[in-house]
Amino acid sequence: MKKVKPILALILMLLLLGGLAYTSVYGLGEDKSGSLSSIDLGLDLAGGVSITYEVGGEGTPSAEDMSDTIYKLQQRVDQYSTESQVYQEGSNRINIEIPGVTDANKILEELGQPGNLYFIAQTDAEGNENYSYSSGFEVDEDGNIATDEDGNIIMTGNYGYNLNKTIEELEADGSIVLKGEDVADAQAGYQNSGTANTQEVVVQLEFTDEGKQKFADATKKAYANGESIGIYYDGQFISVPTVQAEITDGRAIITGEESFESASNLASMIRIGGLKLQLTELRSNVVGAQLGSSAIHTSMIAAIVGFAAIILFMIIMYKLLGVAASFALCFYVGLEILLLSAFEITLTLPGIAGIILSVGMAVDANVLVFARIREEITGGKDVKEAVKAGYSKALSAILDGNITTLIAAAILGLRGTGTVKGFASTLALGIVVSMFTALFVTRAITNIFYGIGLQDKKWYGKAKELKIIDFTTKRLVAYGISIAIIVVGFATMGVNSARKAGAFNYSLDFVGGTSTSVTFNENWTTEALDNEIVPKIKNLTGVDSVQVQTVSGTNEVIFKTVTLTVEQREAIANMLETDYSVDQTNVAAESISSTISKEMRSDATSAMIIALVLMLAYIWIRFRDIKFGAAAIIALAHDALIVIVCYALTRIQVGGTFIAAILTIIGYSINDTIVTFDRIRENQYGMSHKDDYNSLVNKSVSQTITRSLFTSITTFIMVLSLFIFGVTDIRNFALPLMVGVVAGTYSSIFIASPIWMDLKTKFKKEK
Repeated sequence: MKKVKPILALILMLLLLGGLAYTSVYGLGEDKSGSLSSIDLGLDLAGGVSITYEVGGEGTPSAEDMSDTIYKLQQRVDQYSTESQVYQEGSNRINIEIPGVTDANKILEELGQPGNLYFIAQTDAEGNENYSYSSGFEVDEDGNIATDEDGNIIMTGNYGYNLNKTIEELEADGSIVLKGEDVADAQAGYQNSGTANTQEVVVQLEFTDEGKQKFADATKKAYANGESIGIYYDGQFISVPTVQAEITDGRAIITGEESFESASNLASMIRIGGLKLQLTELRSNVVGAQLGSSAIHTSMIAAIVGFAAIILFMIIMYKLLGVAASFALCFYVGLEILLLSAFEITLTLPGIAGIILSVGMAVDANVLVFARIREEITGGKDVKEAVKAGYSKALSAILDGNITTLIAAAILGLRGTGTVKGFASTLALGIVVSMFTALFVTRAITNIFYGIGLQDKKWYGKAKELKIIDFTTKRLVAYGISIAIIVVGFATMGVNSARKAGAFNYSLDFVGGTSTSVTFNENWTTEALDNEIVPKIKNLTGVDSVQVQTVSGTNEVIFKTVTLTVEQREAIANMLETDYSVDQTNVAAESISSTISKEMRSDATSAMIIALVLMLAYIWIRFRDIKFGAAAIIALAHDALIVIVCYALTRIQVGGTFIAAILTIIGYSINDTIVTFDRIRENQYGMSHKDDYNSLVNKSVSQTITRSLFTSITTFIMVLSLFIFGVTDIRNFALPLMVGVVAGTYSSIFIASPIWMDLKTKFKKEK
C-alpha cells in the first residue's frame, strides 16, 4: 500500500508531461494548432509586414530630425513586437518592418498619420469657438431634435467634438497652441485620487523646452476662461481635457481614462503624432523570412540533438537523479513553449540565446542540488535526508544566481529596445520556468522514485573524495593569459582600423548598407535564392552576408547588404540581366540606415550599466561584502572582452545578435560566479584562521569545479549543436557563444575568486 501513492503520483506526472507535449504539438482548439506552431517568430525566422513612409514637405529633412523620428517610431511599433525594425531608406524615407503580422492595412489604420498632432484652444482670439460638441442628433430650426415623417430620430453620425474651421484657418488665427513636435514624451500611469487614496489611471505628458513655454501661455488663458485644450490627431479629437490650472513646469496630467489600456493607447497616439516630420505612406508589403524555413528546420534539429545529448549526459553522470532531472527538463521545454505562445513573445535568434541560457541554468540548478545530495550521502545520511539537506543547502546559490540574472533581464526589458528587449523577455521567462522545474518538479520526481522503492544509495551516487587544487598560486599566470588574449584582440582591432578594414566586421544592423529591390520574371523561394543567387552576389561584391526577403504575392525580392559602390551595384544588375533576363529597370538600389540606431545602442548601454550596478548592490547586500560584487563585475568584464576579441579575430559580422551574445555570456557568467562565491561564504564560517584566504578559495573552488564543468558542458552541448546544424547566420551566432561559455567557466575558476582574495587581503580591515 505504501507504494500505491508514489505510483499514482508517477502516473499523474507522466500524464501531465504527455498533456504538455500534446498541447505543444496539436493544441486543444478546433484548429488543432499547438503552442509550438503558434509562437510568434521574428523577421529573421518568419517575415512580417514592411511599411515605407516618405517625409512630406519640401527639401531634404535633417539627419537629426530623421534620427529622432526613427527612434520615436521604434518605440511606437514595439507594441506589435519588440523585434520590430525601423530604419532609413534613401534621404527621405523610413522603413518599418514588423514580424509575425500579415495585415498591413490594419497596422496602417492603427498607426494613423504619423506627425499629425495638434493642441487646439477652445476659442480663438475673438472668442469664437474652434470646435463644438455634437451629440449626433440632427436639430431642426427651432433647436429641437429632428425626426422623420415616421417619428424616428434623425442621426447625423457626427458624434463627439468636431472642428469648426480647417487646420489652415486655425494655424492662421493662432488657435493651434502646440504641435506634436512640442511633446517630449507621453506615458500611461497612475496617481492618487481623492481622500480615499485610490489610484486613477492618467496620461502623463512632458513637453520640450520650447513647448513648455507655449503650454504655460495656453493653459493660463484657458484656465482663466474655464476652457479646454483639444488634442487633435489624424482627423479627429482623441482627447479634450479641461484645463484645471495654469501649468508652467512643462508636465501635464490627463485624467478621465476608463482603463490603463485606453490610457496607453492615448499616450501612444500622442507619441506617434509627436514626430517632427510629417510622414505619408508610400508602400506596404508582406515580406518573407530573412533566414528562410531551413533556419527553423535546422534549429529544431539542433535543439532536439542538443537536448538528447544533455539528457544522456545527465543520466550517465547522475544515474537516477539524472533521470529525474531529464523529466524535469522535458517539463521545462513544454512549459516554455506554452508560455512563449501565451505571452505572445516574438522569438528570434537573440530570443533563442535567452532560451539556451535558461536551459543551461535549469541544468545548473539540478547539478548544484545533486552535488549537495552526494556530499550528504558521503557524509553518512540516508537518501531521504540527503535529498532534503541537498535542496536546502543548494537553495541559496540557486536563488542568488537566478535573481542576479533576473535583475539584468528586468532592466534590459524596461530600458532596452528591439532585440535587447526580446532577449530580456525570453531570458526572464526561461529563468522563472527553469527555477520552478529544478526546485519543484525534479524534487517531486526524485521523491516519487524514492517512494516506489528506489532507495539504495547506489542509485544516487556518492561524492568523490575532495582533492584540493592550488588555484591561487597560479592566479598570476591566469591573469597573464587573459590579459594577453585581450591585448592581442585589441591590437588586431587597431591593425584592422589602420588598414581601413574596420575594427570589427560590422553588419548593416550597425552601419546600414544597400537595399536592392529586384522584380524577377518568375517566383523564387528563399531557399532557391540562398543556394543560387546569393553566392553570385557575394562573389561579385566580396560581401560576407546577404539578407534576403521575398515580397508576398509578387515576384519582388529584396537583397540587403553592407554599402555597395556604384560598380558593385552595376555588376549585380548586369548579372541579373545576363543570367535571369531581369530588365535593369526592374532593379532598384537604395541606401538604408542601420536598424540598430545610436539611440538604441545608447539605451542598451545604459540598461547594462544600471543592471551591473544593481547586481553589484544585490551581491553586496547578500554577501555583506562589496568585494564579492567588485570581483564579479571584473569577471563579467573579462568574459565580455573575450567575446568581443572573438568577433575581432574571427571577423564574424557584428550585428543585432552581437548584443544578445554579450548579454547571454554576462548572464551565464554571473550565475557561474555566484555559485563559487556562495561556497566561499559558507566555508568562511568554518575558517580556523580568518586570514587564510588562499586555503579558503582553493577549497571552495575545488568543491564547485565539477559543477562548473558539468554546467558548462551541458550549455556548450546546446550551443555546439546549433553550430553544427545551423545555417550560416546561426553558426556565426553560436561560435561567440561557445567562446563565451568557455571564458565564463575559466573566469569563475581562475579569475573571480582569486580577485576576491586579492581584494580581501589588500583591503582587509585593520584590527
